[in-house]
Amino acid sequence: MSGMYTVRLGAAGEEKAAEYLLHNHYAILNRNFRISRLGEIDIIARDAEYICFIEVKTRRSKTYGTPGEAVIASKQNRIRKIAAIYLGRNHAFNMCVRFDVIEIIFSGTNGSNYVINSINHIKNAY
Repeated sequence: MSGMYTVRLGAAGEEKAAEYLLHNHYAILNRNFRISRLGEIDIIARDAEYICFIEVKTRRSKTYGTPGEAVIASKQNRIRKIAAIYLGRNHAFNMCVRFDVIEIIFSGTNGSNYVINSINHIKNAY
């Protein structure tokens, strides 16, 4: 799979995840929040009680495991560090936080649009 295809697939997954969150009454606070030396958090959202730091993983199939299995311990630790920086910058240390993963499986395309096979929102993933 080419690098450009992977980037487009990931961007499409993040867009579908944001739509899913909005449909489920989350407020999107930030997308692709980046700290250059650490990486980025795909989506930062708020539900009724939590600020949610969300990693979106998109695949075309489960051939090599579920998308969420790619969020390994080192990635989780980087996301926690970035989340701490976000909370500090936004003076939100008293907020309840949660680390979620949204898994998206696309079954193919319909013209230039990706067709969703499944969306799985794993709350408190780690």
